[in-house]
Amino acid sequence: MASITRALRPLTRAAATFPRSIRPAFSRTAPQMRCLSATAPRREIDISEIPPTPISHLSDTEAMMADSVSKFAQDVILPKVRDMDEAESMDPAVVEQLFEQGLMGIEIPEEYGGSGMNFTSAIIAIEELARVDPSVSVLCDVHNTLCNTAILKYGSEKLKKEWLPRLATNTVGSFCLSEPVSGSDAFALATKATRTENGYKINGGKMWITNSVEANFFIVFANLDPSKKYKGITAFIVEKGTPGFSIAKKEKKLGIRASSTCVINFDDVEVPKDNLLGNEFEGYKYAIGLLNEGRIGIAAQMTGLALGAFENAAGYTWNDRKQFGQLIGEFQGMQHQMAQAWTEIQAARAMVYNAARKKEAGEDFVMDAAMAKLFASQVAAKVAGSAVEWMGGMGFVREGLAEKYFRDSKIGAIYEGTSNIQLTTIARHLQKTYTK
Repeated sequence: MASITRALRPLTRAAATFPRSIRPAFSRTAPQMRCLSATAPRREIDISEIPPTPISHLSDTEAMMADSVSKFAQDVILPKVRDMDEAESMDPAVVEQLFEQGLMGIEIPEEYGGSGMNFTSAIIAIEELARVDPSVSVLCDVHNTLCNTAILKYGSEKLKKEWLPRLATNTVGSFCLSEPVSGSDAFALATKATRTENGYKINGGKMWITNSVEANFFIVFANLDPSKKYKGITAFIVEKGTPGFSIAKKEKKLGIRASSTCVINFDDVEVPKDNLLGNEFEGYKYAIGLLNEGRIGIAAQMTGLALGAFENAAGYTWNDRKQFGQLIGEFQGMQHQMAQAWTEIQAARAMVYNAARKKEAGEDFVMDAAMAKLFASQVAAKVAGSAVEWMGGMGFVREGLAEKYFRDSKIGAIYEGTSNIQLTTIARHLQKTYTK
């Protein structure tokens, strides 16, 4: 299969694009106008004469990305989904093909070997992958929205030249923030860094680390000066195989089983000076900013999951399962449930794409990202649970994917900020707005 992003590059370079709608949930009909959301950040251009367009519209490049990733997921990933889930392991061939398709370097500029596309294109890819397998989706999500973005935003030119070509073509990234006693309170982390003659030394441990089996590149947050509390946190680049680095335990999980989640230990791990990410004592700011963007990715994973669960069940209820002499999808009670579910999916998707567009436009998107992740995870859990019931016994057995979507949906309310953390973020923004 030819590279998805290579085929889309001529369109990406086009001076103007025409909008198309988010596949396939909205009408394909598009007005002949320039799509605001596909432009450069607003602060860099004059947008006063550009007519606004619905957030449901995609540029030609984005629409082709959706179609291409959907086909890739159906043809390449779907046949392996059940086996990977049962084995609780990611097929290395799937990871290799994600790189071959350009899906691991979506926002990395072409000069570094990446696809040079926009943030919304990454969100589209994450959603389409989750439609088939949320485990593959989160591997791609963390790699793109957290790891690649961290180097693009905060890496020195030396780090960019060293790592971006590898991250775009053959090296999986991992983001190491959480610890056993610092989950939601991420900045209570106990992993410490000390200065040495040649750089730094890291000691401590991390927990719940996504991509840790597949990754060779790790962004590690450690406290360089505990007296400063969270303001002492600093970010470093650590390679797998560095002496003192070890993966201690692979978790056995309820859902997203093919996605590796491990405990990582650091025992006098030497880090050269050049592997400092950004500046000392600014790691907490980097982590906050990266997680705000990453939450849009998790929200897209959840809307993709909800779509996959719905479509899987809808096909069964309107084509196969009969009760009392008719297809169960023809009963009004069932139709009302499905109509409600579809409405909520589209509401969640609108929030996800709005947050992505605001991020691209250079606007404040923090509350939008929190709302999108909160609501999308709620919708995913509700729809995936309902889909099991719509399918009856066939939804409960492991022969199909309904029960897997249901299990996979639970993580959306937990990682990259629990639902309660999102509610707190939203409430703080509201309080700031309405306090006189």
